[in-house]
Amino acid sequence: MRDLLKDKRIVVTGTSSGIGLETARVLTEQGAEVLGVDITKRFDHVEEFYRADLSDKRTIEALVDVLPEGIDGLANIAGLPPTAPAEKVLAVNLVGLKHFTNLLIPKLSDGASIVNLASLAGFGWPQAVEAIKASETLDFDGIRAFMERWNVTNEGGRSYFFSKEALIVWTMQNRWTWRDRGIRMNTVSPGPVDTPILGDFIQTLGARAAEDMKIMDRPGTPQDLAPIVAFLLSDQTTWLRGTNIASDGGMSSNILCQMHGL
Repeated sequence: MRDLLKDKRIVVTGTSSGIGLETARVLTEQGAEVLGVDITKRFDHVEEFYRADLSDKRTIEALVDVLPEGIDGLANIAGLPPTAPAEKVLAVNLVGLKHFTNLLIPKLSDGASIVNLASLAGFGWPQAVEAIKASETLDFDGIRAFMERWNVTNEGGRSYFFSKEALIVWTMQNRWTWRDRGIRMNTVSPGPVDTPILGDFIQTLGARAAEDMKIMDRPGTPQDLAPIVAFLLSDQTTWLRGTNIASDGGMSSNILCQMHGL
C-alpha cells in the first residue's frame, strides 16, 4: 500500500546500513519524512541526517535538543553485535536506547508509534527476570558494575542476548505508559539476518549458529524486516501495545515446539 506513512515525520536510528538503511528507504517510499541517526555519515533515504554516538549520554541529550517537535514515529534500530565490547553493547542496545526514547517522548506527537528492534536472542527473557529487574534503573555510569554483578559478559554473546531480553521486557512494561497521549510501543524480533554483522553472530555462537542456519531455509534480509517496522509505525496498528513480533523464518516457533515436545 503506497502512502501508508504519508506526511509522517519519523526518526530512525541506524540508517547507514542494514535494516536501518532499508527501513529508511521503505518509509520514504511510503511518504514519510525520515530523520536519520547514525554514527556513520550516510544521507541515503533521509530528509535530515544527525550524526550521533548512542553509547554516550551527553551526545544523546544533545541530539534530542536539536531534533524538531512533531515526531510521529521512532524506530530504534541502531545496535551493536556481540563481538563489540560488552559494556558498549549494553550502552547502545539498552541504556542508550531507553535514554533516547524517554527524552524524546515530549517531542512525539499524540498517537505516535515507537518500534524497537529486538532479536530472537531475546527469546529467553523469562530466565533472566531478576537481572532484568536489576537493570530497570541502570545508567551509563553503572554498566560495568552491573556486568560484574550479573555476569553479563561477551562470553557466548551474553551481553547481546541480555540487551535484547531486557528490551523486550521494557517494551512490555511500557505498553500503557503514554496511553493518555495515544503513544504506543512495540518490538520486532528478527532471527539471523543477512547484514554486515551476520558474521559477528556466527563467530560468537559457533556451532549453535551453524545448527540454527541448517534448520532455517535461509537467513532473513533487511527487505523482510523493514515492511514490518513500517506497518507498526502506521495508523493501522494503534491497538498493538507492548507486542513483540517474531520475524524469524519460524525459528521461535521451532524452539517452542522443541521445548514442549510438539
